Parts: sequence; C-alpha cells; structure tokens
Amino acid sequence: MITLYAWNTPNGQKPAILLEELGVEYTLRGVNIGSGEQFEPWFVEINPNSKIPALVHEEAGAAPVRLFESGALLIYLAERFGGFLPEAPAARAAALSWTFWQVGGVGPMLGQWGHFAGRGEGSAYALERFSTESLRLLGVLERQLGEHAWAAGEAYSVADIALWPWVYAGRRYLRAAGAELPSLPSTEGWCERIGARPAVQRAMSRLEGLKSGG
Repeated sequence: MITLYAWNTPNGQKPAILLEELGVEYTLRGVNIGSGEQFEPWFVEINPNSKIPALVHEEAGAAPVRLFESGALLIYLAERFGGFLPEAPAARAAALSWTFWQVGGVGPMLGQWGHFAGRGEGSAYALERFSTESLRLLGVLERQLGEHAWAAGEAYSVADIALWPWVYAGRRYLRAAGAELPSLPSTEGWCERIGARPAVQRAMSRLEGLKSGG
C-alpha cells in the first residue's frame, strides 16, 4: 500500500503525477500546509523536515519505506515500478541531471521570485537576484526544448514530471503578479503537451479536491 502525503503545490503534484503515469494505486492524504498540519507530530514522524510531499510504501513481510523530498520520491517510484527513468546509461544520466536541475535550481529560484513578486514589499535586491536567475534557468529550458522533444531528450521522463508543475504554475503566478516574462514558445508547447496527458489531469484533479474538501 502506498500513501502519498501532499498538498496542491508544485512539489506535491510531482509524485502524484508519476503515480498516475505508472498506474500504481495509492491513497492520497492531504497535509494542509496553510493551517500548519505539516508540523503535527504524526507527520513529523514521517518527514522530520515538516515539508510535503512524503510517501510511505508498506508491503507484506517488509519494513515500511518512508520517503521525503520530492526528487527522492520520483526516483524511488520510477525505479520500484519501472517507468519514466531510462535504463541506458546516457539517457538515465540525462534524466537524473535534469530532474535534479529542477530540484536544485528551477524550484527554489521560481519559488523565491514568486514569493517576493507576490508580496509587493521587501528587498529590491532579492527580487532582482531571484528574477534574474529564474529567467536564466527558463532560458536554459527553452533552448533544451527547442532541440529536443522532452526535457531530458527524446523520451518523456521523471525530468518532465519534476519540471512541469513548477514551470506551469510559476509562469502563471508570476504573470498574475505583474512580472514580465520573455516569449518561450518551445516551453509553452511542452507545457501544453504535458498538461493534456490524462495522467496529469487525473493527478491535478485529485489534488484540487483536497483544497475543496473532496
């Protein structure tokens, strides 16, 4: 049995999308980060860092596997259930590189830019720093997608699943906050193709249900 502890945020969306793509049954349990539920003792036992997502995989005759950090969840699920992480060394290396490029760069930078842009106050230096780096990263992705069908090459992989929630939501949020974004036609097309995938739509629907009480 797999239980995914998440909320409808980019990091929470990543493992839900992969589980749907893999066709693996799972229980989705909402952790309301707006009300501070992630700091409650029961959740701290699962993730001592008090962040979503987290996952518990229980199988008969084995100790439960507990994971936190969205990148770790993606790699574990892809390896455990055999999908969206290539076996060939070069392709696997590319998928892992672009996945952790998201984890270490795109997520933190877009997240901080969105934080300062949405507040309408704070350090002008911080806003410039995070916006400059975020635009550089978006440019890197645009070049990659201009040359390849998917983030890590010619196959849809965990790299796309890691990147899509942040890029899709980040662009919308930043534009709503008044930020100016350059034209990114290859990225736009990639976002639309992923957003149209049935597994992605199922995952998003389930997560949206958490906030509406469904």
